[in-house]
Amino acid sequence: MSHQLSFHPAESSGVGENARVPSIEEKHVNNMFANAASATAKEHKMTLWEGIRLYPKAIGWSILISSCCAMEGYDVSLVGNFYAFEPFNRKYGVLGSDGTYQVPAKWQSGLSNGAQCGQISGLILNGLCTERYGYRPVLMVCLVFLMAVITIFFCAPNIQTLLAAEILAGIPWGVFQSIAINYAAEVCPIPLRGYLTCYANFCWGWGQLIGIGVIRSMFDRDDQWAYRIPYAVQWVWPPIILVGVIFAPESPWWLVRKDRIEDAKKSLIRLTSAKRNPEFDVDETIDMIRHTTELERDITTGTSYLDCFKGIDLRRTEIVCAIWAIQNLSGNTFSNYSTYFFKQAGLDGTIAYDFAMGQYGINMVGVFGAWGLMALGLGRRKLLLFGLVGLSLSLFIMGFIGLVPDSHRHAASLATGTMMLVWAVNYQLSVGTIAYSLVGEISSRRLAIKTVALGRAAYNVVAIINNILTPYMINPTAWNWGNYAGFFWGGSCLLCLIYAYFRVPEPNGRTFAELDVLFERKISARKFATTDVNAFDIALRHRIQGEKDSSAHVEEKHNA
Repeated sequence: MSHQLSFHPAESSGVGENARVPSIEEKHVNNMFANAASATAKEHKMTLWEGIRLYPKAIGWSILISSCCAMEGYDVSLVGNFYAFEPFNRKYGVLGSDGTYQVPAKWQSGLSNGAQCGQISGLILNGLCTERYGYRPVLMVCLVFLMAVITIFFCAPNIQTLLAAEILAGIPWGVFQSIAINYAAEVCPIPLRGYLTCYANFCWGWGQLIGIGVIRSMFDRDDQWAYRIPYAVQWVWPPIILVGVIFAPESPWWLVRKDRIEDAKKSLIRLTSAKRNPEFDVDETIDMIRHTTELERDITTGTSYLDCFKGIDLRRTEIVCAIWAIQNLSGNTFSNYSTYFFKQAGLDGTIAYDFAMGQYGINMVGVFGAWGLMALGLGRRKLLLFGLVGLSLSLFIMGFIGLVPDSHRHAASLATGTMMLVWAVNYQLSVGTIAYSLVGEISSRRLAIKTVALGRAAYNVVAIINNILTPYMINPTAWNWGNYAGFFWGGSCLLCLIYAYFRVPEPNGRTFAELDVLFERKISARKFATTDVNAFDIALRHRIQGEKDSSAHVEEKHNA
């Protein structure tokens, strides 16, 4: 891939006595273009190690803010596994004909989907509030709000109150999902962008692992604290993260969009080790951000939710929504039932939960595996496509295992659970991890917060549908598909592969300005990686056209 980073100052109108002297404003714009071109060239030449040395503080702050995602992962692991807790069932369930207490299916579905509905609300609110008030204030309000909601979890007297808590907690969780990705994308340079946007998925994994570990440790209890202690553990994270967020620097991109240039410079200095790197120029990097912001103002229509569906941003919104949806359409919900198949194989009690802990551990290790594949030069698009191929094969194999006779049901269930672990490895090496990087890079900076929010909302809508369908597919008292559900999700995954091949582009190694130009030129997704881009030529054309339109308007008024 070649990058043409030439610089074209505004031309004079003549030579000699007739030469036009550039105005102060033109000199300022020309200087910004030169600085932006220089900063862009430096980012393209920057290695991963150089990026780590220059942006160690940005890495730390990004890791802190991404840690918010762990809280959602923790709760997700609680909701599904509490239904096996006798103390939980006695408190929130009903007495069945067999003399045992169980939470009714409709309330199980409600608790699972309640948080998803809350997250959709939180995502939409985030798109409105974060762009207006900034990342830090919104995060601080959400963390304080979540601490109050955890009290409802801890003290819930009935299942209805527990559902209300899930819905309310979903609001800040939705905010965390969007902010973590966008903040990481904006505070880090090109070499680090893919790794730190993907780190949010790692946080999701360790939240789940801690959740299942806490539940596993409560198996010997038979009182109310068996479920109250896991809920109380949720209070650990918000205060710690809140203290960090209070001192965190605001995104320089957001500050530039608000025309707070000096504040943006101060924030950038706090994100870098500029004093130890004499080659780094704060003014150049800020001018690169300003150049991208001005370019997007020229080629996009506005910054409202409606603008996400207009012009070139419609394509970007569609891709982001589809990438998030692909995570759930590639068998994610089906894979969460590995514990169910292990239990069918006779692995009762804590053994099934040990396997679940192993699966969550795989999720975390898989993120590092995806990082390794990216470090080897595999782009986001290739990882997505190869991953979908592997996921489709795994799901179809699970479906064919269903053809095993009932006399070998024990072995079939064990094989299915094992294949789900294989699926989990493949998923985390590709789709599960790389989606976070893709959605953070494909969005335009002006609409990134809203675009990612819409995409994650699409993820939650598909998740709600999946949470309703999958239990029916697997439950012996409903459709009783069992392993045959693998055929359904394998086919769905195959359709996702076809979509990704034709629609998902390769953003690896591109600045945000270059991505803006590629989308503005309507380049095919398959040609993104090989198309030469000059973000400064197109910006100059837009500026010259703007000057011509302005001059024509003045002349028209004069003639009138």
